[in-house]
Order: sequence, then C-alpha cells, then structure tokens
Amino acid sequence: MAPKARKQLKERHKQVLDVIQEYSAKHGYAPSYREICSRTDITSTSMVNYYLEQLVEMGYIERSENISRSLKIKGAAQEKVDQVLGNVKQVVEDISHSLTIPIVGRIVASEPIPIPDSDFSLFDAESNIDIPESLIPFNVQKEKLFALEVDGDSMIDAMVNDGDVIIMKPVQEAKNGEMVAVRLIDQNETTLKHFYHEGDRVRLQPANPTMDPIYVNSSAEIEVQGSVVLVIRQI
Repeated sequence: MAPKARKQLKERHKQVLDVIQEYSAKHGYAPSYREICSRTDITSTSMVNYYLEQLVEMGYIERSENISRSLKIKGAAQEKVDQVLGNVKQVVEDISHSLTIPIVGRIVASEPIPIPDSDFSLFDAESNIDIPESLIPFNVQKEKLFALEVDGDSMIDAMVNDGDVIIMKPVQEAKNGEMVAVRLIDQNETTLKHFYHEGDRVRLQPANPTMDPIYVNSSAEIEVQGSVVLVIRQI
C-alpha cells in the first residue's frame, strides 16, 4: 500500500514517525515504545501501539510482531534514514583514515617578519595535527605535507584568520592567484600571500582591503616554500 501524503497525517502521527526516523538515524535501530513516549507527549505505551498500528495501515512503517525494536520506516522516509546513516558511516570512515601532519612553524599573514635559517623549525618535533585523509585532493603527495599556524589577519577575506592552521604542500613555483608561503631572500623574512607574476616583478597580494600589496622587483628575490592545500579553522 502506498503511503498517503505526509501532510495528511495528524500531528501525533507525525511526532511518532519523526521520533522513529531521528532515533533510527542516530542509533542504527528503532526506538522502544517507552522511548517514543519519552520523546512525545503520549502518556502510555498502549497509545504508542495504537498510533503505530495506524502508521502500519497507512503504509508508513512496517514491524514484526513479538520482535523488539522491529519498527522500520518505508518508502521515502526510509531513504532519508538510510542517507543519514550513510553520512554517519562516511564520517566514521574519514576519522579512521586520518593523516598526521607535522606543524613545523608559524607563518605571518600580515607584514613579513624575520625567520630563522632553519626554515620553519619554530615548533618542536612532537607538534602535529590529525585530519581526515579524504579532505586532501587525490593528486597531492600526502607524505610531503606540512602545517603552519597563521599569525596575522592579512588573509581574512580568503577565510584565513589569526590562529588558523594551514596545510601546505611544498612547491618551488607558484601560479597566479595561489596562496603561498613566500620567503623574501634579502630580508630573510616570510609571509603568506596570494602570488601574482607581473612581467619582471612579483606582487604578493593580501586578502584584506586595509593592507597594501608587497612588490618584489624580480622572482629571483623570493623563494616560494609552499602552497596552501587546506585551511583548518580554529573555533
């Protein structure tokens, strides 16, 4: 029997059906009669049974007699539950397939500041961050990734804020528009900016309208150290 349109259900039927749907999506199995009572304003399990029988007759659910937690939503409602469960399963799989990426230093997203010659060795060797492997593009060599903590607000319009962690892939050249970590060789200073090659000069563009770009007369005067792959927001 095809279920009637959802809008034709009475409010109490909708409450029961919603409880079954939400509980099943969260736990992977149906609620008990008492759990349905506790999540609605129905005062007895016999009344829950009454509404369940009507939902069965209308084709919304099916159940097996004498089997605990045998309620099952039919049709489009069940598809929604299956979709939620699939999303939960995917999250679990993502967590179980995580990458541990070393945080090797701090990158300035404002005015460049001097860095030590040891090249981003500001943090101890134990500093790292774990992220789901699925967040990293498939064409990126994951074993070479490194992370930097952002200091400054010059990239706020690019959704990179002070205190965020950026996942980087090592590169020596950059394409126009890429967000990169750049070392200014003469000053031995580093900064995080959008990269633009303009003829003989390079423009390092902040993503903050209150800040001016940095112009470098020749690409030989800079060293591109990495390109941003992912931004981890710190809430």
